[in-house]
Amino acid sequence: MSIWWSLHLRREAASVPLARRLLLGTMETAGVDPDISYDLSVALTEACANAVEHGGDATRGGSSEAYRVTAYLDGEKCRIEVIDSGPGFACAQGLRPARADAEHGRGLWLIRELADHVHIGDKPGRGGTVVSFDKMLKWKKDPSLLTA
Repeated sequence: MSIWWSLHLRREAASVPLARRLLLGTMETAGVDPDISYDLSVALTEACANAVEHGGDATRGGSSEAYRVTAYLDGEKCRIEVIDSGPGFACAQGLRPARADAEHGRGLWLIRELADHVHIGDKPGRGGTVVSFDKMLKWKKDPSLLTA
């Protein structure tokens, strides 16, 4: 089974739970194990929160800009990409977790812990950041998509 969707969202905090709910609903309908769904939804939440906070170009009035979320459930794997139009993010590959009492700085580290493969890099062309991650899927015994 293959399912994919893509959203263009405004860089507003209210967009983050929308993307998370759509991912959770898609995975529940497809019959993905709830623990896998939860891990991916937390990782998506972190990637979207980063796009909302850091993903705009201040020279173009950053807060009204959009970011894109794309999810692919294909066979035994789910891949998620979050792409923004911010200044880019060099040196993301050598991340260390923030201090336990820090209020910020744990999101990308958390994505790396929850997903199987993670790539963080600059978007080719006009700038921005691409955060993509994937995870192998496990399935419930009775997926609602197959019994509906």
